[in-house]
Amino acid sequence: MKQASKAYIYALLSVVLWSTVATAFKLGLQILSPLYLILTASVFSLLTFFVVILFQGKVKDLFTVTWSGLGKSAMLGALNPFGYYLILFQAYSLLPAQVAQPLNMIWPIVLALLSAPMLGQKITGRNIAAILISFVGVIFISSQGSFSGMANTNLTGVLLAVGSSVIWALFWILSVKDKRDQIFKLFWNFGFGLVYLLIAAFLFTDFRFPELKALPAAIYIGLFELGITYILWMKAMHYSENNAKTGNLIFFAPFLSLIFIHFILGETIYITTFIGLAFIISGILFQQKEVRQSGN
Repeated sequence: MKQASKAYIYALLSVVLWSTVATAFKLGLQILSPLYLILTASVFSLLTFFVVILFQGKVKDLFTVTWSGLGKSAMLGALNPFGYYLILFQAYSLLPAQVAQPLNMIWPIVLALLSAPMLGQKITGRNIAAILISFVGVIFISSQGSFSGMANTNLTGVLLAVGSSVIWALFWILSVKDKRDQIFKLFWNFGFGLVYLLIAAFLFTDFRFPELKALPAAIYIGLFELGITYILWMKAMHYSENNAKTGNLIFFAPFLSLIFIHFILGETIYITTFIGLAFIISGILFQQKEVRQSGN
């Protein structure tokens, strides 16, 4: 099989799996709090990474990590999974899935803004235009069918969903600077994240094991949002002959996700959700066009 074909297969598998997780988030949050949902899911994602490392025969290499590497993972783990998913799941607990999921998609726009001070890149007119286009999308999605519907939209949930994209963009920038093996990074990042989540559970809750009926959703999230899908996507990027084209397949995920949200969660999908999502993705693609042109 050609390298490009492998890239598209891995990418499409990732897109299909990621499109299901918004539904899994809502189902899990019907039983567990955001803290316990990400705590339980992180256990299974960490096990997934360890099993992959075990099959690769790299267990000895896993424990040759340097103090510098541990320090980086301690910082990255605080961002993801600890901070990012706590905030994202709280947003999902306050908003319909069709609102929370698209709002989280604006992270590439936030990434461009953070890249200016952190990577020394300039904010251009195209960046600003992309932000405005995506902001229009946020307004449409928040309207939930009509602009009078904005009064019923939980503002805290909207701010959390948008705010989670800031943490994800920051995590992405710092992770790119970390040149360690990807699977090792994921393992140690999630290892530290799990420690933080356990500490938070002990300090701020009456620590308890999750109910058995909550495990299917948590396991699913751990495997397909935090675990296997990360690995599939990394393979897609590895085999890809054009990362920009392969990467753009991810934009099918939110539209496909709305199908699962409608048929499994029973949410009525508003036309404004599609319009808003189209604006957000248009803003992202408009911004990316400048990146590709500057790279030529």
